[in-house]
Amino acid sequence: MATNIKDVAREAGVSIATVSLVFNRKPGVGRETRERVLRVARDLDYRRALPRGNDIPKGRTVRFLKISRHGHTVNRDHDSFIADYIAGLDQQARLSKWTVEVNMFANVRAEETVRFLSTVSADGAIVLGTELGVDEVCAFGKAAIPVVILDTYYGHLPLDFVDMSNEAAAFTAISHFVEHGHREIGFVKGDVEVANFRLREQGFVGAMRHFGLKVNARSIVPVDATFDGAYRDMAKYLAGGGKLPPALFISNDIMAYGAMKAMKEAGIRVPDDVSVIGFDDLPQSARMETPLTTISVSKRDMGRRAFDLLAARIAEGRDRPAEKVLIDGALIVRDSVRSK
Repeated sequence: MATNIKDVAREAGVSIATVSLVFNRKPGVGRETRERVLRVARDLDYRRALPRGNDIPKGRTVRFLKISRHGHTVNRDHDSFIADYIAGLDQQARLSKWTVEVNMFANVRAEETVRFLSTVSADGAIVLGTELGVDEVCAFGKAAIPVVILDTYYGHLPLDFVDMSNEAAAFTAISHFVEHGHREIGFVKGDVEVANFRLREQGFVGAMRHFGLKVNARSIVPVDATFDGAYRDMAKYLAGGGKLPPALFISNDIMAYGAMKAMKEAGIRVPDDVSVIGFDDLPQSARMETPLTTISVSKRDMGRRAFDLLAARIAEGRDRPAEKVLIDGALIVRDSVRSK
């Protein structure tokens, strides 16, 4: 006769309600009790509650939280790659007969979003962390359901993350410049605190040092992280006598578009005068007057990996060690870099 939930409850010495909380990964059960229930379930071969390997439970719901804190990076300009995150997540979820529901939050405190997760029907959540600071990400560690943070990375936090390998991608960009004979290379960074921008800047500095190239205050030009803001700030910089090096690595494609517009109006030609590499490989990068060489990271793959990580967290519980998944980028070579 097949084991049922009553058998597990009786053998573990707890109520059926407690077993249900454990099996559904809900709070309210102490660690020792939770471990005892799971041990008994294994001993009794109660497989329905204990997914293993690829045996992912069917019929679950995952929430994708699209969070915009300041709108510099989570905005209409980036809708295409956010849509790719969701598409990858949904594709993987459908394979396991899961449902994905999308919720959007703008200018809402992280604590309120965390409370929202305790009021809705969901087995887990994938949080778009692009614009979240470290304290805001920390808040999701207290969520009532398992959470994976997507598109940001704080390595010291005991949470599950899926992000792009920003520092390695920056090294790839600088290596490409060096291979084309460039020794004076600058970095255009977003002036808003975004972990991905910070990691790309660290990657830029590390790569420059690796190749024995100088980095100083003039090597890094801060601009607003939107198209209009990057155009405005680059135009102001150039009008004020600012000089650009012969090669520029720019934090993302949107900033590259704005900066290149200002450069063109100032009579600076890409790539004849300044070579440019962006980051994100947005669709319009291939259609620009000078098609943009840029870093591409598969957003769909990131969405798929986030689902897999969340499914593992739901299956194995909170005692599972936190995992950080970094997806490698690839350089898409177009026409915005020339040899020295």
